[in-house]
Amino acid sequence: MSSVRGRLAGSASFFAAAVSMAVPAFAQDAQSGDEQGDVIIVSSSRIDAAGFDAPTPTVHLDQGALSVGGRANVAASLADLPQFRASTSPQTTGTNTSAGQAPVDLRGLGNNRTLVLMDGRRFSSENDLNTVPSIMIKGLDVVTGGASAAWGSGAVAGVVNIQIDNEYEGLVLGASAGLSTSYGDDFEYRFEGKYGTSFDGGRGHFVIGGEYYDSEGVIPKVDRPRIGRWANFNGTITPDVGYGNMAYGGLITSGVLAGQAFNADGSLRDYDYGYAQAGNFSAGGEGPSNDDFSPLVTPQRRYSGLASLTYEITPSIQVTAQVRHSRMYNDYIWFGDNIQGSQTSGQWINADNAFLSQGIRDELSAAGEDGFYLGRANRDLSYSYIDFERKTTQGTLAFDGTFANGFRWSAYYSHGEYQNNIDTPGFLLSENFANAVDAVFDGNGNIVCRSGAEGCVPVNLFGYGSPSADAIDYVTGTPSQRSKTKLDVGGVSLRGEPVTLPAGEVSFSIGGEIRHESVNQTVGALDAADAFRTFSFSSLSGGYTVSEGFAEVAVPLIYNTPLLQQLNLNAAARYSHYSTTGGIWSWKVGATNEFFPGFVGRVTRSRDIRSANLTELYNTQTTGYNTIQNPFRRNADGTPISEYVLSNGGGNPNLTPEKANTWTVGATYAPPMVPGLNLSLDYYNIDIDDVIDTIASQDVITRCYNGNAALCDRIDFGPDNSIQRTVSTYVNLANYKTDGIDGQIDYKLPVYKLGFDGNGQLHFNVKGTWVNSLTIDDGESTIEYVRSQGYTFGDGVPKWRVNATAGYESEGVSGLIRARYISPGEFNSSLDITNNHIGAYTYFDGQLSFNVKNDSGPDMELYINASNLFNKKPPYGSLYSPYYDVIGRFVSVGARVKL
Repeated sequence: MSSVRGRLAGSASFFAAAVSMAVPAFAQDAQSGDEQGDVIIVSSSRIDAAGFDAPTPTVHLDQGALSVGGRANVAASLADLPQFRASTSPQTTGTNTSAGQAPVDLRGLGNNRTLVLMDGRRFSSENDLNTVPSIMIKGLDVVTGGASAAWGSGAVAGVVNIQIDNEYEGLVLGASAGLSTSYGDDFEYRFEGKYGTSFDGGRGHFVIGGEYYDSEGVIPKVDRPRIGRWANFNGTITPDVGYGNMAYGGLITSGVLAGQAFNADGSLRDYDYGYAQAGNFSAGGEGPSNDDFSPLVTPQRRYSGLASLTYEITPSIQVTAQVRHSRMYNDYIWFGDNIQGSQTSGQWINADNAFLSQGIRDELSAAGEDGFYLGRANRDLSYSYIDFERKTTQGTLAFDGTFANGFRWSAYYSHGEYQNNIDTPGFLLSENFANAVDAVFDGNGNIVCRSGAEGCVPVNLFGYGSPSADAIDYVTGTPSQRSKTKLDVGGVSLRGEPVTLPAGEVSFSIGGEIRHESVNQTVGALDAADAFRTFSFSSLSGGYTVSEGFAEVAVPLIYNTPLLQQLNLNAAARYSHYSTTGGIWSWKVGATNEFFPGFVGRVTRSRDIRSANLTELYNTQTTGYNTIQNPFRRNADGTPISEYVLSNGGGNPNLTPEKANTWTVGATYAPPMVPGLNLSLDYYNIDIDDVIDTIASQDVITRCYNGNAALCDRIDFGPDNSIQRTVSTYVNLANYKTDGIDGQIDYKLPVYKLGFDGNGQLHFNVKGTWVNSLTIDDGESTIEYVRSQGYTFGDGVPKWRVNATAGYESEGVSGLIRARYISPGEFNSSLDITNNHIGAYTYFDGQLSFNVKNDSGPDMELYINASNLFNKKPPYGSLYSPYYDVIGRFVSVGARVKL
């Protein structure tokens, strides 16, 4: 493997230099719907009439746009765009049970408010885009506005529709490999293939494709010097921070021996607390940290496949059958089940413990002490691994037809199953551990458990490496879960143009859908018995059924008059009845008008809804650890004390539906005097009531401190107002509000217009998002999240994000340079941090591809992608922030052969 990496690193460095020195080009960026030929773009509308333009902003991304940067999955590619936020990714969930999933999040409103469809239909797997083979994706439609009336619950922020390449002809095989050339890690490789053919004289078509992906990830976090062991410490983002209340091998935290740590042989030494202490942490000393071992980017393996069969039963009826299967799996080191100690808490050790040296027992006796509290980092005892497997299978049968009058109809049924199976060996068993720690001599000089519990094996905690293998087996166990989520969904619709008005044809769409979603999760016997000290899975079972009816109409009102050259009205309504919460309406009214040639204005007002999904209603407890500032405890200078606390999340079956009021107002302009130039500008305003959300640990604590008594119930306090745990289950908050502006400039210039020969073209694109405000109001206080963009697990968004690309594309060679700009902000604007400011960031990505034509054999494409081309370092301590690259320069090279 190392020799392969070496060759790849050398090749990658050469290609990276070539890309950076060339004038590369952007091939196939976002295209408007009218450039897609006879492809009907699924958008915010159910109207499928040729030439219809929905009033809600919609953009199409093809495979070329999704390949920039060589991202691990489609969700990561979308997260590069200014409108998206990487709420969940391998980088942002390195120590969580959802690691490796790839949902998408528009506006930073949460991935549950972005509805993901595949060919216009819901798909199972919790919107995880890793379950769809990338090679089978023809393109994506992104609706950046509320679309609940058209597509149902979940479309509050917008819709992402995956278009599958159901019409591919031929065979293509590909392979790629990549790694971080800056650090020589995060090695990954991918194999992919796709085959398509027609049969029965063209009446039928069959396509099948799949991919295999393997990534080693990045382990541990300290492999990135600006990331691992950084924390908000004493009001400053500080390096080399570790626990100040534990040590590898054990730290005595109370009594006459306080401040003494155990050596490997059981003797004592003075513990090095470093140059500063605050709360549970110290800086610069020997304090341990999970960052020394746990992953920054989680390793993962996955394979996925999809097959599609279409057949023309009659000239007016077509059937489509589709099946999809995927599996993601891996195991890797997770985090320690450690013991935090203090003068009044930790693991109590009796003075007569048989594993203590006689000298230590004598010192305790002389001081009149019957024991002490111990803090211990259990790297040698109970440092857990996570072994996970996620499997998705879905089958769909759909019929599409046309009546003699030109009306179109559709009907479909789909069944999907998603399994999420997790084992996490290495957690301490409460009763067994308590028995094993209390070790004494029996009458014959043997070390035994004082309790006399059957099978008990005494454990030696004094010194790193002291616990025996038999003791480790006795005191640790494996939390486990087996979860299956099912989706059954079906629907019918009818579309047509029943009436022609002077300004054009009236179009309509009506239909109904019904779906049932359910989850059943079982846990291991030890979890069910609540046998673990700090972590266990929870069993759950539940489901709901929703029945819906919808209608939509598009009416051309005025045509070919001054300033109203083409005025169209679009309106839609949907009634949804949930078995959990009852009935609720969503609706939309919008209009478009061409004021003068090429200039089209658009406006939409919508009422969008989102009922709680299975995850929010019934999800199991999730577990993670992160550093918080505890305002209930203060340092001498008045700053909050830093603490490293357990954070649990999970579902809530008592949630009520969200209701959102959305405005979008904007315009597009394609000036006739400048062919190839397209401009767009849109303002959005989304106001959500009864918000279903989790609250980040720090925000739970801050809001409790500010007077929200309900959130104080979600905090487990320890001695002296220390915080042991926060619970961030889903809740209904008062209000979630955001507004801002999206803009885009796109220009394509054929090179022959510049006097050059050839069929190539230059392509320039700038897209940006300015966020005016993003606030969450819990009924007691309102927090503004704009500019709070470096905070771990927070909801912050930058004020500005802008992408600019410049490139060239032709039949033989294509390439681009892309710049990604992130405006200045703060690590966490809700906290008083001395070095809170984060300056503006600009990342550069490159792409270069060559098409090798072969008259006597297969064609070949060679390509290279480079992200973070100039190895821009992330802000200090920006662990898990979705905006900053912690990987460094990442280069991938690959080839595809087309037969």
